[in-house]
Amino acid sequence: MSISTAPSSDRPPTYRDPKRHAWLLSLLVPLSIGAGPLMWTAHPSHWVLWVPTVFVYLVAPLLDLLLGTDSSNPPEPAVPALEADPYYRRVTYALVPLLWLGFIFAAWFSQQPGLSTADRVALVLATGGVGGFCINLGHELGHKRTMLERWLAKLILAPTFYGHFTIEHNRGHHRDVATPEDPASSRMGESIWRFVWREMPGAWRRAWALERARTRADGQAVWSLHNEILQPMLVGLALWAALVLWLGPQVLLFLLPTALWANFQLTSANYVEHYGLLRQKTPQGRYEPCQPRHSWNSNHLFSNWATFHLQRHSDHHAHPLRRYQSLRHFDEAPQLPCGYFGLFPVAYLPPLWFALMDRRLVESVGRDPDRINFDPRRRARLMARHGLALPVSASPVPSASDLPARSTP
Repeated sequence: MSISTAPSSDRPPTYRDPKRHAWLLSLLVPLSIGAGPLMWTAHPSHWVLWVPTVFVYLVAPLLDLLLGTDSSNPPEPAVPALEADPYYRRVTYALVPLLWLGFIFAAWFSQQPGLSTADRVALVLATGGVGGFCINLGHELGHKRTMLERWLAKLILAPTFYGHFTIEHNRGHHRDVATPEDPASSRMGESIWRFVWREMPGAWRRAWALERARTRADGQAVWSLHNEILQPMLVGLALWAALVLWLGPQVLLFLLPTALWANFQLTSANYVEHYGLLRQKTPQGRYEPCQPRHSWNSNHLFSNWATFHLQRHSDHHAHPLRRYQSLRHFDEAPQLPCGYFGLFPVAYLPPLWFALMDRRLVESVGRDPDRINFDPRRRARLMARHGLALPVSASPVPSASDLPARSTP
């Protein structure tokens, strides 16, 4: 972090974001779709199409390990100017057409002769991984109040048919996060393979319930263009229809698994971000406001550069309107052992995930089972395994006056 002090004491210090140019790394993400096909064109060996996937799950975690973590925060007096700087918004804007072009290019390449089944699987994984990045970009844009950013969020979620995400996430997940009522918050002892069957349909149902209630309150028909779930869905249908007309119906054999894998990347993130953490209820029977301790945090440099600080998830949930360049580290937030790129494949192997995370979870909540969101079927077994006992009296829940200010999503 570099702060230069102005000569006059009347002028505030000027903050220079040390990560300013690092955010441009995100513009390289769409190129990862083309990396394998371009190498395959020059050197048609089957292994080259696996390079993007190997990079994500092997090289990226190694880069996180080599580059380490950064827990520095921008000074609060500098945040208004930092958030007003148009440079950061332009980076996200530029990604929308680049990601669309990458998706279309991958669909075209998937229909080229000479590709084996394994080649097409590699292409699905690479393109679906970037599709997951599209959802991450939609997450950043969809939280903003400007009409342009909200529409860009819908456009970037359309190719993989996850346009209901902004409704479900902003108005549902942020309200219910880290509670048993939230289908997008994973529970201690729940494998990702059980979680996905609760999260994906649960998110879809909650999004429709929320949008149905909103349109009714606004005096609008739910089955109309006013419906913000149908808007991106129609864009996605138009894109897929155009690809089918251009490339033939067989392109659906590429598009469908690609969309599924892209959407599963969001499931993977949701699984990691709140695993086992629980907000407590106040004496009035309402859940306490979401605080940094209710989300897992990671300060690993490379994966944070590549995901717009998504891994500083603790600050995002406590202050959801804060832009990515301003998100902060909090000492009280539970810390992940590595970035998401390294944790996702661990989560896909439940015994390994439980061995890595369960004890870390128990320690992060001070061994208080009242602060753990258990899988109900495994609660007793997990408490016995970790030597947990219910406290004689529940820990007091902090009052609203004791909590830091929180923006409303």
